[in-house]
Amino acid sequence: MKKTFSAITLLLGFLLWRFNASAQDPNFHIYLCFGQSNMEGNAKIEPQDTVHVNPRFQVMEAVDCPGLNRTKGNWYTAVPPLCRCRTGLTPADYFGRELVANLPEKVRVGVINVAVGGCKIELFDKDHYESYVTTVPSWMKNFIKEYDGNPYARLVEMAKRAQKDGVIKGILLHQGESNTNDTLWTQKVKVVYDNLMHDLNLKPKKVPLLAGETVNADQGGICASMNKIIATLPQTIKNAHVISSAGCTDSADNLHFDAAGYRELGKRYAVKMLAIQGYRVPSVD
Repeated sequence: MKKTFSAITLLLGFLLWRFNASAQDPNFHIYLCFGQSNMEGNAKIEPQDTVHVNPRFQVMEAVDCPGLNRTKGNWYTAVPPLCRCRTGLTPADYFGRELVANLPEKVRVGVINVAVGGCKIELFDKDHYESYVTTVPSWMKNFIKEYDGNPYARLVEMAKRAQKDGVIKGILLHQGESNTNDTLWTQKVKVVYDNLMHDLNLKPKKVPLLAGETVNADQGGICASMNKIIATLPQTIKNAHVISSAGCTDSADNLHFDAAGYRELGKRYAVKMLAIQGYRVPSVD
C-alpha cells in the first residue's frame, strides 16, 4: 500500500513538474528595471507614446492601479505608465518597443519596473534598506509605501511570478543622480546585482546588467560627473554594460530627460541588448 501511495505521489509530482515546465515560455523574454526618477519616468507621456504598442510587449504591474484597470502581478500590453499608476515615460517604454520591432515574431518581451524617484542605490540593498529609509523625506516614503516599504522585495516577488511565464534575460538600471561622486557606487550596485542573481537563481553570465548614464554634460546635466563612475561599472560587474546618454535631450532641470530623450535612451538600451544576444543591431537616431 505504501509503495502504491509513493508511486502515485511521484507520478503526480512529475506531472506537476511537466505542467510548470510547459507553462514557462522560453520565447517570453523578461527584463527587470530598477532605479530612481529617470527609470521611474519623469517626462509627460505624449499621445504618440500611447498608440501602436505591439501586444508582444508586456508589462507586469508591480502595484495595484485600479484607475488603469491593472492589478499587481498581472501582465498587460505595455502602454505607459510602466512604473506606478501616475508615473511618466521611462527608458523601458522604448526599450521594449525597439526589441519587439527587431526580434523574431515568436518572441515576446516583458518588463517589470520598480523605481523610486530621488532614492539612493542603498534603497535596493536588502540588508540595509531599512536604515536608509529612516533618512529619506516623507514624499519619498510615500512612494516606497506603494511597494509595501521594500522595493527590492517587490521586484523579487514580481520577478519570481514572471519566471513562471518566461525567462529573465537582463536587468536595466538607471540610478546614480542621488549617489553623485560616490566612489563606492559600483560596489553598492554589485551587492544588489549579486542578490538578484542569488534570490532568483540566475547565472551572471546569462543575465547582463545595462546601466544608463545620467543626463550628459553635452546637455548641461547637473549630475554628469557621475558618468565617470558609471563608466567603471564593468570593472566591478563583468557582465555590465554602460548605455551612453550623449545627445539625449533633457528637461529644464538638467536632471531628467525629456520625452524625446527617454525614447532615444530606451532605444539605446535595446540596441545593446540586441547586440549582446547576437542580433543585427539597428541604427538609432
